[in-house]
Amino acid sequence: MRRVTERVGTALESGEGEGFSAFGLSGSPGTEAFWEGVGAPASVPCDEGGWATLFLRRGGPARIGFESWSEPVPLRRWGDTDCWYTEVRMPARLRVTYQFLAEDAAYADPFNPAGAGGDRSVVATPDAPPQPHWPEVRADDVLPVPRTRVRWAGGRLRGRRTVRVHPVGGGGPVVLLLDGDDWLYLHPAMTAFDSAFSGGEMPPATLVFLPAGNREAEFGCGPGLWEAVRDELPQLVSESGVRADWDRLVVAGQSLGGLSALYAALEFPDLVSRVACQSASFWWAPGAPDLTDPLGGPVGGAIAARLRAHPGLPGLRVAFDVGEHETRMLPHCEEVEDLARRAGATVRVSRSASGHDRAGWRHALLRDVAWALSG
Repeated sequence: MRRVTERVGTALESGEGEGFSAFGLSGSPGTEAFWEGVGAPASVPCDEGGWATLFLRRGGPARIGFESWSEPVPLRRWGDTDCWYTEVRMPARLRVTYQFLAEDAAYADPFNPAGAGGDRSVVATPDAPPQPHWPEVRADDVLPVPRTRVRWAGGRLRGRRTVRVHPVGGGGPVVLLLDGDDWLYLHPAMTAFDSAFSGGEMPPATLVFLPAGNREAEFGCGPGLWEAVRDELPQLVSESGVRADWDRLVVAGQSLGGLSALYAALEFPDLVSRVACQSASFWWAPGAPDLTDPLGGPVGGAIAARLRAHPGLPGLRVAFDVGEHETRMLPHCEEVEDLARRAGATVRVSRSASGHDRAGWRHALLRDVAWALSG
């Protein structure tokens, strides 16, 4: 793969020269022969480090919207053709979700076979680690969902929601996946867990996909959600007929879901003793979401304050993961990781090649749930 040079940058800026040959594409941009050779975004190394990644769109003007990692990037037109493009400089080790934003609508990249739901795509720099067990999913693919579903209506949470249940390897300890609909309809967790089990990397388990109602209300540090889970959900799942061992419950959550998962372990230890959290919102404190700078408050937020006052956590097994490009999240996560370890919890810490993005959390989800179940 050729190094990016100043000449390549000039060619892209001017719309002249060798076209996109530095990215492995031949032919004149905008011709049928050119479009036949276009695939997923291509990356070449930058002299100053990181990668230059070429995004192409056939049609009209648009911007690229990235999941948390960058502000939207506008595409430019190549001459008077239907080829719109941009070269995005990316850091080393990055996997990110993106979409084209045009005419008040969002679209997946039709040239990229790696999708996340109907209107998103996933791109990774060449040095990003692989994510085994997660299949490539095109934007128009219909993801498989568990056949077993439970209607959860009324009760402490009020409203109605559908909880899907899937036995991995015949079922076993419950793995409660917060934001469960994302792991059903954006990223095929059922398929990935089954693949990990078949590969000997996951013990038998029962996945319970819990969709969020009001995330901000349910996932803050409050007891309502977890009282409902404790008092109502096990009975509903048992009535489904799927084997489910709630005595070895693992709660897996991301962002606010990760915050809520660890809160549950601290406040409901008889229910939750195993946690896998990715990019948990440990900046959270009462009133923080309403601030101009929510992440600018006390390091570790409300969870760190609870951990400092906690008598000890010898029975807790918790895996922490956060994107290595989430620079403002890292101090909050590091504080909570250290406090949990000092409180006696068994702790695993890792960093994903991502920003605040489910595409980067997927491998950690499988790996850390398997680790949580191993002890």
